[in-house]
Amino acid sequence: MSSLLLRNIAQLSTVDAQGTVFHDAAVLIQDGFIVWIGQDAEAPEATEIHDLGGRAVLPGWVDSHTHLIFGGDRAEEFVARMAGESYTAGGIAQTTSATAALSDAELLAAVNARRTEALSMGTTWMETKSGYGLSHAEEVRHVRLIRPVIDQLTFLGAHLVPKGMDAEQYTDLVAGPMLADVIGQVDFVDVFCERGAFDQAQSRRVLAAATRAGLATKVHGNQLGPGPGVQLAVEFSSHSVDHVNYLEPEDLQALASSWSGWERHTRSGLRGVVATCLPACDLSTRQPFAPARALVDAGVEIALASNCNPGTSYTCNMNFVVATAVLQMGLTLPEAIAAATYGGALALGVESQVGSIEIGKRADLQVLDAPSAAHLAYRPGMALTYAVYRAGEHHRGIADRGLEK
Repeated sequence: MSSLLLRNIAQLSTVDAQGTVFHDAAVLIQDGFIVWIGQDAEAPEATEIHDLGGRAVLPGWVDSHTHLIFGGDRAEEFVARMAGESYTAGGIAQTTSATAALSDAELLAAVNARRTEALSMGTTWMETKSGYGLSHAEEVRHVRLIRPVIDQLTFLGAHLVPKGMDAEQYTDLVAGPMLADVIGQVDFVDVFCERGAFDQAQSRRVLAAATRAGLATKVHGNQLGPGPGVQLAVEFSSHSVDHVNYLEPEDLQALASSWSGWERHTRSGLRGVVATCLPACDLSTRQPFAPARALVDAGVEIALASNCNPGTSYTCNMNFVVATAVLQMGLTLPEAIAAATYGGALALGVESQVGSIEIGKRADLQVLDAPSAAHLAYRPGMALTYAVYRAGEHHRGIADRGLEK
């Protein structure tokens, strides 16, 4: 059997339950999975060796919230927002029109290009959502087209009520015929529970329909102000509630209570609702950052994600997201790395497969062009991803200058 040894690792952040960090380490990969971790001097033989030259290694990013299926951009909207205009969900309609104008081949090429760009910056597992179709035919087209090229797919027909359509009728369409036509092709159903989008009753109808269909749920909630999103996510045992910028004490308590059966230090027990923080979006919309420090201190598991989309967060750079979380949100570096890897995996229900460097897990790793992970926040904005291994397969990082073998 062929095997690959990654050796001469200055610092290996495993993000396991104990937060183990190895120095002078090595990792053995076989058939795409991790089979050995330890000191470089004790490394077993392998059929292929990559000398990583004293660089740092950490798990590949798990980006658990993106909107990659789109055409065009909204640069003018961004400029206006930076000049003082407030963000509303209405700009989604502009992207819907631009996306509908793309052929299947053009839309697929755009998504593949974004996925490749994210991979070059260390993202080895990625979720994306529909939601820029907002018609029965377009939503189904997007799901059918993108399902084969993404790790996990979320149905977000309930992203915005199309202009000129009755909100109640559109909610019926999303929770009925649209949902019926994507069952078996999507992993989650999401709803934008926010002013200007879907109210509490409409959101509950979408989540209830998904639950009856046996599909896991997510909620966009509490982004633009206090609202019912968090409470709905807890009520429906959703995998995550995302944005969470505005939390009332009862929201924080509800999220903390959902994790009451979870043993954080052993990662076992009943899992709760992950709070997904999207700091790149918060910068663009000039909303207050999600209270990540308070969430962690309350015992809530959090994720960090890019929210890559054309309106409010046109980036898939998770290195930037992690640096922002450390520099602006009060998280320690290990907490931010864990939220962007294992936390993202928890939010997607794939924590047994990816999100940490452990024996038996898929070999998803990122190599930094730096001796330690501290450089992610110490040198923010720098192109630090030297190499990426996805299921053991080597890919060039944005800072790759070639591997010695």
